[in-house]
Parts: sequence; structure tokens; C-alpha cells
Amino acid sequence: MTCASPISSPFSTNTLPPDACRMPDPLYALRYPIGTFTPPDVITPEQIGAWIDDIASLPAEMRAVVAPLSDAQLDTPYRPGGWTVRQVVHHVPDSHLNAMVRFKWTLTEAQPTIKAYDENGWAGLIDYSSPVHFSLDFLETLHARWVNLLRQLTPEQLLRGFDHPESGYNRLDAVIGMYRWHGRHHLAHITRLIEREGWR
Repeated sequence: MTCASPISSPFSTNTLPPDACRMPDPLYALRYPIGTFTPPDVITPEQIGAWIDDIASLPAEMRAVVAPLSDAQLDTPYRPGGWTVRQVVHHVPDSHLNAMVRFKWTLTEAQPTIKAYDENGWAGLIDYSSPVHFSLDFLETLHARWVNLLRQLTPEQLLRGFDHPESGYNRLDAVIGMYRWHGRHHLAHITRLIEREGWR
């Protein structure tokens, strides 16, 4: 059995290790405040609808949590060695923009191989020091477009899939759940930090 170190990318093959080989990690609860995502064996239309509802509500929830924070608070890492709150806020719409493009490739091409990107490299770019309202506004507009598309996908379209260079084959119905998890995962990074620091 090969033991992998867990990371937060929703498309990494370097995912959560089995309990049998998991090393004690004092930062685990900070890295994965809502756990990791495992798609259910059977994905029902009701489950997909609930996931899409959560994706739809994320921008307003993110704005409500982040808007009251000061610049000093925004520039606080959510965990030791982790991204700052500001970087997390900028990362989410970048990730979900990639997601929407991947959906469109998959809906218009036969099992495309999509391109991965360097999340940490993007997080180190100068625009990740920008005011967070840029990305909060972007996330709202992006999710309005994306959710409109997701709600109109047919059962046949939901069974289409793409190949990821790291994680292999990904089917669209499960990818919806993965990105629902991804948004909640990063929102929890921020809310748990706020709770620990007593900022509210």
C-alpha cells in the first residue's frame, strides 16, 4: 500500500491516505475542516440539484464572511504555512473559472484531456494581493453563468467526462459534487480562522 500526503486540490491523485497509513498531523483539521470529497456510488438527480444549490449560494456566503474583514485579517494565513484569506478568496473564482471551461470542453468534445494549472504559482502572482471585492464580484457573476449551465444539463450530458492529467477520468455529475465541496472547503478555511481568532 502506498501512502500519499493529502493536499487540497480537487483533482490531485495525491489524495487523502487510508486510515491505516495516515500519520498524525496536527494541521489536518485546519487543512480539511469539512473532510475530503468522495462521490457517492449512486448520484441521484436530487443530489445533483442540492450540489448545484450550494454552488449557487456560495458567492453570497463568501461575501458575507469576507466583506467585514480588515486588510490585516485578510492577510492572515488560514493555517501555518497556508494561503492567506485574501489568496483563498482570489483562488476560488480562478478554480471555478477553470471548472466552467472544463465543463464546456466536455460538452463540446469527446472526452477531452484538460489542462491542469499550478495553483500555488497562481496564488503567488501579484493580482492575488488585489482587493478582495474584485474576486467577490467575479465569483458572483461567474457562478450565475455556471449555475445557469449546470441546471440545464441533460442526464446524458451529466454522464460525459474528461481526462485530467493527474487524476484520470472524471464524470461531470461527480465533478459538480467535487466543486461544491471545493467551495465549502475554502469557505470553512475562512470561517474556522475567524472563529479561532475571535474576530466575530
